[in-house]
Amino acid sequence: MNKTELMQILPHRDAMLLVDEAELRDGVAYGKIAIRGDEWFLQGHFPGHPIVPGVILCEMMAQSACVCLMDEMRDGILPFFSGLDKVKFRSPVQPGDVLETECSITRVMKPFYFAKGVGRVNGKVAVEATFSFVLTENKE
Repeated sequence: MNKTELMQILPHRDAMLLVDEAELRDGVAYGKIAIRGDEWFLQGHFPGHPIVPGVILCEMMAQSACVCLMDEMRDGILPFFSGLDKVKFRSPVQPGDVLETECSITRVMKPFYFAKGVGRVNGKVAVEATFSFVLTENKE
């Protein structure tokens, strides 16, 4: 899926739609994010040595994980983080890197979904975590 197709699943738009492409294979979501260097989250983090903030790496994995729930992610459904656990940052992600995510749903207790994810650059683990989120209906 490209960004346009991802917009059919994810409610994120503009600068907060962080995943460039994704695919679902055998219940596992694989995403790719190319870090160009002009992203808003690199401004000031850190001058002269830009590094993708850890919380943004977690958001990238969570957006990838939502691809596993494409049947649940219809119009009006919003995914909210409900927890992050066992987060480990193994190596920095910088401009020029392509972060490849691999995420899967490990347990469901609707409306809560539990997942695990890993992000790699050139095959080397940059971030890993278990996390949870809740799918809720937008009441607007």
